[in-house]
Amino acid sequence: MEVLIMAGQLILGLSILVGLHEWGHMFAAKMFGMRVEKYFIGFPPKIFSFQKGETEYGIGAIPLGGFVKISGMIDESMDTEAMSKEPQPWEFRSKPAWQRLIVMLGGIIVNVIVGIFIFIVIAYNDGDKYLSSTEVNKYGIVAGDLAKEIGLQTGDKIVRVNGKPFTNFDELGSSEVLLGSNSSYTVNRAGKEVEIDIPNNFIEKLSDPEEKRGFIRPLEPFKIGEVVPASPAQKAGLLTGDKVVSINGQPIQFFHELQAQLQSLKGKKAELIVQRGAGQKTLNANVDEDGTLGFYPESLLNYTAIEYTLPQAISAGTGDAFAVVYNNIKGFGKIFRGEVSASKALSGPIGIARMFGGVWDWSRFWYLTGLLSMVLAFMNALPIPALDGGHAVILSYEIISGRKPSDRFLENAQKVGMVLLLGLMAFAIFNDVWKAVF
Repeated sequence: MEVLIMAGQLILGLSILVGLHEWGHMFAAKMFGMRVEKYFIGFPPKIFSFQKGETEYGIGAIPLGGFVKISGMIDESMDTEAMSKEPQPWEFRSKPAWQRLIVMLGGIIVNVIVGIFIFIVIAYNDGDKYLSSTEVNKYGIVAGDLAKEIGLQTGDKIVRVNGKPFTNFDELGSSEVLLGSNSSYTVNRAGKEVEIDIPNNFIEKLSDPEEKRGFIRPLEPFKIGEVVPASPAQKAGLLTGDKVVSINGQPIQFFHELQAQLQSLKGKKAELIVQRGAGQKTLNANVDEDGTLGFYPESLLNYTAIEYTLPQAISAGTGDAFAVVYNNIKGFGKIFRGEVSASKALSGPIGIARMFGGVWDWSRFWYLTGLLSMVLAFMNALPIPALDGGHAVILSYEIISGRKPSDRFLENAQKVGMVLLLGLMAFAIFNDVWKAVF
């Protein structure tokens, strides 16, 4: 079921984004009087379609893409027979270069607008919630396995990042730190300052979402929040507001300690002592096979909440959207410098689906859809033949030089671009399977 939910979210998100991307091309083409023959979400074989005016609208069986067929344009259909005929006034090739350039950039522009809009709505609805450095350093951090690899320890209090004080816990895993070069943490460990260097290729070890989430976390005292109905927690008598004091005699102060104890008791009975009001109660619970009891923890650290006005949300959301592009540029820079291997840094459909997760969470869905919209805009803007960016480079050359490349050159460039893109897609899918299996 989790796999189906992951796949469903990926297909829905990409269908929305690809549909809007191709609509951007179609809208610009029709605006300049070009004939659009087909508009499809998904690739053939065709599931269904209908004709409206000059355009066939349809859905293809392969959901990870889409296309528009504009008359007189050399595209992935490689319709060389039509291109051998005399240009017609309604064809792409008959229009001025500046109009053709706008058509090619239409999909990218729409993806950027959609990405910015989603991030603005998220900022306006959710605001921001963060843990200040003061709150983090009340108790320090929980160091996951990868954190321990670079020298961090549970209980460390991080006082500086790259030599500068930080204000927000999220800064510890920001792109400035993980995508930068020669980054470091300065930690207070038992009253002494220790410098922890972060390897330049460390980001490739955090490519798995689970690894990144478990890298470093705050040490959080907690109480019982919402109790799941019919769960072992409810059957044992746990109530909202209870504080777990111990499990099977092992003292519990922080949430990660509770998680570790429950993982060691999968499918077994556990004796819980909880603080309830001024007294204590002993409860007996059957731990699930996945090492949980069935409740949501409520942190006892004080999170700072910020609500944005609409102008503030526009500013914050736009900044968040373009940060995605900036981070992608920095990520490619690490690959080209040889600091990170492409096999660890790049993900295909399977890797993206795993980001959505096996639980349908609309907040996460729209955040990742906004992120993917900006990524699609960035990737399509790359100057690779067959991508929008490749077409844009050729059209820009035509505008500047006044000379139009021959149809034969455009056909060959399209073929080269298709080979590159298919090779990249095959690599990404194989890489996803390799990482999932090994």
